[in-house]
Formats: sequence, structure tokens, C-alpha cells
Amino acid sequence: MSMKWSALHDAAGVVAMLAGIATEAMRADVRNFPAVMRDAGGWRRNMAEQGIEDLAAIMEPGMAALLAVHARGINPAAAALALWQEFHAARAALLALCPPADAAVPRRFM
Repeated sequence: MSMKWSALHDAAGVVAMLAGIATEAMRADVRNFPAVMRDAGGWRRNMAEQGIEDLAAIMEPGMAALLAVHARGINPAAAALALWQEFHAARAALLALCPPADAAVPRRFM
């Protein structure tokens, strides 16, 4: 899951470049997402794995199309921006799967 997550962000960097926007620095919560999901296990991990696969299924043909358009000398900025926005929306949904920060602390009832 970690390698695919990293590859998706590399692809998103190319999409950002084609869209004419600056790439963002990878935040710690984004970088650590695969490890957090691996530790969370259960349904969260299953949903994260499926979500990453789905995001790859969107990005791969989208990147191929953008690169083909760019190779023909056509400006792919509008299409690249649309793919960039789709990437960010899907990534935000995946990041929402992370358990709350205080979930790891056992709660005591008195």
C-alpha cells in the first residue's frame, strides 16, 4: 500500500505541473497514511486499500490521456486541473478514514 500511495503522489505532482500549479509538500499525515491504516486494521484498512486501488484506476488513464495531449502540443491545463481536483477529493476521503488521534488512548470509566 505504501508504494502505491507514494506513486500516486508522484503522479499527482506531474498532474499539478501540467495544470500549471505548484506541487504541495507532503504533510506528515499524508505521508504516514499507509502505516496508520496498517496499524488500524479491520474495515479501515480494507477501505483504505480499496480506495487507493480506485484512485490508481482514476489516475493511470487520466495521466496517459494528459501526456498524450501534451505530446501533441495541446495545452492540457484544464483537464489536468480537473484530474488534480479529483485526486484531492479522493485523497481527502481516504484521509478521513484515519482513526481519531485520541482513539489509541484507552478510556477509563469511573
